[in-house]
Amino acid sequence: MSFNILILIPVGELRDFFITPAVVQALGNLGNVKFYSRQSYEPEPMRQLLADCHVCVTTWGCPTLDESLLKTAQNLCLVAHTGGSVATTVSDYMYEKEIKIVSGNDIYAESVAEGTLAYILSGLRRIPYYTQLVENGGWNSLSFQNAGLLDKKVGLVGFGAIARYLVPMLKPFRAEIRAYDPFVEDLVFHEHGVLRTASLEELFSCSDIISNHLPITRETRQIINAEVLSHMKKGALFVNTGRGGTVEESALTELLVPGYIQAVLDVFETEPLSMTSKLRNLDNVILMPHMGGPTADRIERVGLALVQEIERMKNNQPLTLEIPRDYAIKMSNDRL
Repeated sequence: MSFNILILIPVGELRDFFITPAVVQALGNLGNVKFYSRQSYEPEPMRQLLADCHVCVTTWGCPTLDESLLKTAQNLCLVAHTGGSVATTVSDYMYEKEIKIVSGNDIYAESVAEGTLAYILSGLRRIPYYTQLVENGGWNSLSFQNAGLLDKKVGLVGFGAIARYLVPMLKPFRAEIRAYDPFVEDLVFHEHGVLRTASLEELFSCSDIISNHLPITRETRQIINAEVLSHMKKGALFVNTGRGGTVEESALTELLVPGYIQAVLDVFETEPLSMTSKLRNLDNVILMPHMGGPTADRIERVGLALVQEIERMKNNQPLTLEIPRDYAIKMSNDRL
């Protein structure tokens, strides 16, 4: 039987970024590889290509694979998504037809955890500030102000894959780690050696460092609001590698402008960040352009890992990166 693999990613930089020559070669070893030839998504050409494929490879921005696109895709059994969250890619129709989906989510999670650790250390030690000081001809003085991670109290908002990867990275610093996530069982906290808090207010009031890992869903939009933020300790560090929409940005700004707290922000309510944002040019804030992870050197690893999943599916072996329906609906939905 001919095994057909469709790269359902428009022609352009994004496809070249994920579908490297090594990934193309590995896919070619598994079957016949076809490429979507348009520069944007168009329903009819998509339907025609999906009709005879067994595996579909997608990425960020792909339209939802619903009945209108998949009704004639009788052979489709696996979607391999090069992004992390699949919330905007999957549909009830997909799951009803028992079409499985795998993604780079777990690989991304580990990389974002690494990035979070880098952000925490950079924020505490104020590395960008002192780098700029030297570049402008200055030097340190006895009034220098920085901090370390050793023996600090760290609070994690959300205890999904990224936070769970972050925990062992924090352990060598003897950090006391707490987390808030009402959807995770007590046993999971215990297994990771993390203390559970009953509320966000409790977490924010007792932590020296707060790291946000929430996806954006209808339930999490601006859940970190003015009331929650008001419980932060003076001088505490807030790090956001989750989603900007989970935070009431205006309330956060009100704490940052007078220097009450510090922050490292990788994500924002509106991206790119407005040139008129009050968050710009603050000495106590590090701003990053949504690049907490994965790093560029991990991208090909994602593609090759998905190739391995396709091979497992072809050989009727268990998948290791599968995203079940109950997990998919909890992932970030950036179209909300």
